[in-house]
Amino acid sequence: MTLSLVLAGLARAQIQEVTVTAQREPALESRTPVAMSTLSGEQLSAAGIDTPAGLGTRLPNVEFDNAADGLRITIRGVSNADATEKGDPSAAFLLDGVYIARPQIQNLSFYDLERVEVLRGPQGTLYGRNTTAGVVNVIAKAPVDRFEAAAAVEAGNYASRKAEVMLNVPVDHMLALRAALSYNRHDSYLTNAQHTSHTLGKDRDDLSVRLSARLLLGGDASLLLRYDHASIDDNNDSFVPDTNFYNGVASGKPVWNGAATGAQLTNAFVPPNAVPEQGYSHKTGDGVSADLRWNLGALTLYYLGAHRGYRHDALANFYYRVAPQLALGVRQTFSGDYTQNSHELRVATGGGGPLSAQAGLYWFRESSSQLYAFRDLEPVGLPPYYVFPHGPTEAASKAVFGQATWRVSERLRATAGARYTDDDKSHVGSTNFQQSAVFNPATDVRLLNAASLHSSQTTWRLGADYDLAPATLLYGAAATGYKAGGFNDGCLAGVTQQGMSCPAALAVPAQTLFYRPETVRSYEAGLKTRYWDRKGSLNLSVFHYDYSNLQLSGVAMVQGAPRFVTANAGQASVRGLEAEGQLAPTARDRVSYALALLDAHYVRYSPDGVHDWAGNKLDRSPAHSLTLGYEHSFRLAGGELAAGVRARRSASAVIAVPSQLLQYRIPAYTESDATLGYRPAGANWTLSARVRNIEDQVRPISIDSFGMAVPGDPRTFSLRLDYRI
Repeated sequence: MTLSLVLAGLARAQIQEVTVTAQREPALESRTPVAMSTLSGEQLSAAGIDTPAGLGTRLPNVEFDNAADGLRITIRGVSNADATEKGDPSAAFLLDGVYIARPQIQNLSFYDLERVEVLRGPQGTLYGRNTTAGVVNVIAKAPVDRFEAAAAVEAGNYASRKAEVMLNVPVDHMLALRAALSYNRHDSYLTNAQHTSHTLGKDRDDLSVRLSARLLLGGDASLLLRYDHASIDDNNDSFVPDTNFYNGVASGKPVWNGAATGAQLTNAFVPPNAVPEQGYSHKTGDGVSADLRWNLGALTLYYLGAHRGYRHDALANFYYRVAPQLALGVRQTFSGDYTQNSHELRVATGGGGPLSAQAGLYWFRESSSQLYAFRDLEPVGLPPYYVFPHGPTEAASKAVFGQATWRVSERLRATAGARYTDDDKSHVGSTNFQQSAVFNPATDVRLLNAASLHSSQTTWRLGADYDLAPATLLYGAAATGYKAGGFNDGCLAGVTQQGMSCPAALAVPAQTLFYRPETVRSYEAGLKTRYWDRKGSLNLSVFHYDYSNLQLSGVAMVQGAPRFVTANAGQASVRGLEAEGQLAPTARDRVSYALALLDAHYVRYSPDGVHDWAGNKLDRSPAHSLTLGYEHSFRLAGGELAAGVRARRSASAVIAVPSQLLQYRIPAYTESDATLGYRPAGANWTLSARVRNIEDQVRPISIDSFGMAVPGDPRTFSLRLDYRI
């Protein structure tokens, strides 16, 4: 790809329109009354963005962080830290419209993509639960009715090496096939100073493949079948002590220490109680989906069904702070199996008259089992093995939804939609105190973990949009969002499961065991315009949210032992402004920009019932950020040269650990990228070079309750060769 299409885009002195499916129907992005950002596959490849974690630096009020426990999405200051089988995200992640529940498998490789759509704000009507912050939809290229083939290789620092292959074959006028493969590997970004020979994390080693077939079923129907597989072998030891970045942690007031990048990326923690082992993480994921579209005349019928499976085995060496001045080394092993199935049946009108509408049914089910095992916690009074066997953990969701738009006049349209969602969750397992890796009833003790929860919610959306001019759209909406409630480890008195009972002396109060659904009410207004003979674009939005029962997670002591606990945080307020767009002053110049202003803070919240955090910022919510990019193409005697630079300036932000009453302030920063590419005249190949994070500055992207901080990526550079026929 990439450079050839970038050059082609620069050769046009107009901003090109993009077709999106944010409202579940194809429409021009500039005519879609939703705050959203869209990046094409060509833009992603040109920028070297090959996972979701690379998206955040280009989008306003959005962060994507590849934390140790999976992809963490923050949109307009709203995020989620519970990546366990019991937790749910605040922003839904979709692959070709299919919801992927587990964040550990969301940071998948980007290859052979059509585009990525990021919708900001609650999307509860058309996309359902767990979209209080927004939606990320990754859309792969589908088979087309012409022969295509492409290959790319890339190499860079940290022994980075990549390869991609794509082949599209039209078998006949009814059937087209497409296959794409991606291999991506680089060494660890971290330095081991623990006096062991082990390699550390922040590495990468994955192989992904996608097969798809498009079949025309007569003239009125088509079926798109997809299969994808990913095999990921990296290292779970991707963290360093928080003291790499902060002084004063023990006093409860962390202060940024300004250490050099090399020191920040060095793990020099030598456990006083254990010898680390070689960490690892083996993940495999598979998915199959069927996407049917059938034109029935006045209505179009859509069906999207999918089955996905995911397996994860890992060993990690924790930095485990148990007291302000004491950290232990803890070895944790993990194994987990996950399966999910989903079905959606939807009908939509053709949109020819004054009324356009859609309605549908949705069904989702996830089942999983896990085994967490911790060692080396004897110094805090726990036995040699502290084990959590869990399963089955079940989550089932059913919904009915509909949305309609009425064309009031030639310029004015009104929209109303609603969705009813019904959720059931349950899990059973235990907390085991064991003398060896295998449970022995004669010497070991286990406590029951069992809970079930039913919740339901009706979410709605009311909106209107108006054509101020042929190329200018004004819109406004009020909407609600809902994230299902859940439960922590423990049990209610009198419950019996799997031969285990829950006596009153060991029971957990209901207000501790369960947490309530997270809800939001949103008010938003926006403007989308194309001006200067379509040489300029501007998408502008202002918004205000009222959040109730925001779900926050961390480790707390329960019955004398550490447990991962989620609790509700009262109320929060989010408001802000976003502006993004492009300018094409000449056929060979392109300027892009994104400005975000954000005020996201707690209105009512006490993490421990004593301290008042009202007014404190939500995590990862800088007050302002600005991104500027510039691209220019040069005509040379033997071809063309394209050069681009992009920089993002972000104000300071906070990562909080409520269970420890800690707030880590991340200072303001600037991060810049640059690209350079060459295409010979008439050639099928392009050569490009890029450097990311020119400043070579890193900051923590997550910090957990034990003091483990996952740093961002250092400066990387690469050289890439693309060939396409």
